[in-house]
Amino acid sequence: MTDLTDAPARPDVPLSILDLAAVGPNESIGASFAGSVRLAQTAESLGYRRIWYAEHHNIRSIASSATAVLIAHIAAHTETIRLGAGGIMLPNHQPLVIAEQFGTLAELHPDRIDLGLGRAPGSDTATMRAMRRDELSSERFPQDVQELQAWLGDNSPVSGVIAIPGKGTHVPLYILGSSLFGAQLAAVLGLPYAFASHFAPHALFDALEVYRQNFKPSEQLSEPYAMAGVGVIAAADKAEADRQLEVTRRIRVKSLFKTPGGGKLTDEGVDQILDSPRARAVDEMLTYSAVGTGSEAAAYLADFQAKTGVQELITVHYADSVDNRVRSVEILADAAALSEPAAA
Repeated sequence: MTDLTDAPARPDVPLSILDLAAVGPNESIGASFAGSVRLAQTAESLGYRRIWYAEHHNIRSIASSATAVLIAHIAAHTETIRLGAGGIMLPNHQPLVIAEQFGTLAELHPDRIDLGLGRAPGSDTATMRAMRRDELSSERFPQDVQELQAWLGDNSPVSGVIAIPGKGTHVPLYILGSSLFGAQLAAVLGLPYAFASHFAPHALFDALEVYRQNFKPSEQLSEPYAMAGVGVIAAADKAEADRQLEVTRRIRVKSLFKTPGGGKLTDEGVDQILDSPRARAVDEMLTYSAVGTGSEAAAYLADFQAKTGVQELITVHYADSVDNRVRSVEILADAAALSEPAAA
């Protein structure tokens, strides 16, 4: 975890949340969904700006694969906080279908829905094949983004075909990325850009520079708007935060590595990896993580924002249970002095 020092007391930009509908040890998927509702209601009451849900597949610890369905469920149990995808992996889908899904959400919950888009599969190779995904579909990502934008706009990209619902909703689009490609695309299209520094930290500063230097104003956005993901474990004391960090590292090992035969790792197998150079891959993913008490986490985020200059922070709360995840959200909000209702 990168040590950011000499930080102001708290960040002065909006704080948002990426919720992966994590399934903790000994938790069911149903409990995970109930926890996501509880987390969203808590975040709404505390002043977080938005919550996003990410499309992932074939990962036992993440239950947000049917992203639009989960957003609809959360939206029905909240009132004001913005909700959206962070993101939909567009190469897995036809743009028209996504326009219809998010057009439906926008009609049901006006002025509350975001649509973040990524070009990664959100899965492994075997899952890609099971989804009937064309391995070359990522090459069409820029064209697919523009087609989707057209389906959500006032003029259909295909004569005689209309996205119903979808047309005229103008659901705001965001480009997600962990490389310079997404930064360049967001800049050219004049869209907001969110960098996934919570798991892919290396290109963060280069990507932000590319985005800002090449940005072209659009109908949606007149000047660059950059966001960045940051891991958070805020707890009552540093010792508890460090304990949850160690649990997070072990969960990451189990999701990244398997036994030589392709099976699940035992606890002893996890220990062996954490004691080997392979642990570096896990710890690099956690480079930007605010771990500690509320004041320590808030100060870390403030310094991270000052160094990156982003306009919004997407916090990803790591925890070993729903209770601890919600508590982290509460502790950070208190330390960051979030008190106003979430802005639409």
